[in-house]
Amino acid sequence: MSSAAAAAEEKVEDRKETGTYEAGCHCGYIKFAVTLSPPLSEYKVLECNCSACTHLGYLLVYPKASDIVWHNDSRERCASYRFNTKQKDQMFCPKCGASLGIDFLDVFKDHVYGINARSFYGIDLGALNYRKGDGKNKVLPAQDLSGHIWDEEKQQLT
Repeated sequence: MSSAAAAAEEKVEDRKETGTYEAGCHCGYIKFAVTLSPPLSEYKVLECNCSACTHLGYLLVYPKASDIVWHNDSRERCASYRFNTKQKDQMFCPKCGASLGIDFLDVFKDHVYGINARSFYGIDLGALNYRKGDGKNKVLPAQDLSGHIWDEEKQQLT
């Protein structure tokens, strides 16, 4: 085998396997495609017990922003919610309310999203591989916000 052929074969072996998945909200107002490496069948989807993941129904995968294609300006259509440090957008559809994921904005060196696997079309959630996250006890500052109401005038929880 020539050295060029060997180098080409080596590069093919170095490539990571990927899978691309169409996703969106329940009503169809928000649509996008996500490319994951490894593919979803091998990906360890995060199932976290923090208050946000629990209340928003997140089962998260973490693609780079460059691995998401937003259809028809769907990213701009997303409504967002920021809490605690106000450094990332919790994205949801403003029409049907579906939780789509998290835009980490400038939190990390690379622009990364946490996309809710529940937004992927046609997947079997029971067939996914999960890893448990203990955000309830390990992510600081962690606190239970249930039972509190945001006072707009005071700009605090009451």
